[in-house]
Amino acid sequence: MQTIDEALDSLERSKFRSSFHLSKKDIEYINQKGMDTIRSHAEDFVRSRLAPAVIPNDGKQTPMRGHPVFRAQHATACCCRGCLNKWYRVRRNTELSPEQQKKIVALLMAWIEREVRKAAL
Repeated sequence: MQTIDEALDSLERSKFRSSFHLSKKDIEYINQKGMDTIRSHAEDFVRSRLAPAVIPNDGKQTPMRGHPVFRAQHATACCCRGCLNKWYRVRRNTELSPEQQKKIVALLMAWIEREVRKAAL
């Protein structure tokens, strides 16, 4: 099992995954709402869009922009069950456990925190 840092390092080696970054507007939104609110949004998106065993629009349920968590989901390959299966071997057609959901949210938040730190430099 890989750590969050190992996963993020692996994702940075992917041309597609490493092309995602938070926009200035995303960072302003994060600063306005605070990390606790962003984490709450991430938990809700994962619970409602990724956790169910059957997702009717799997592969299309996560917009490319509109919320910092959406960008994080694409950057971390947590945007659909297909990507979760390819990158992390998360089984399709099986409901995500609370522990799996917690790990996904932790990865999303770690990516967001890295992006915010980079933007501050």
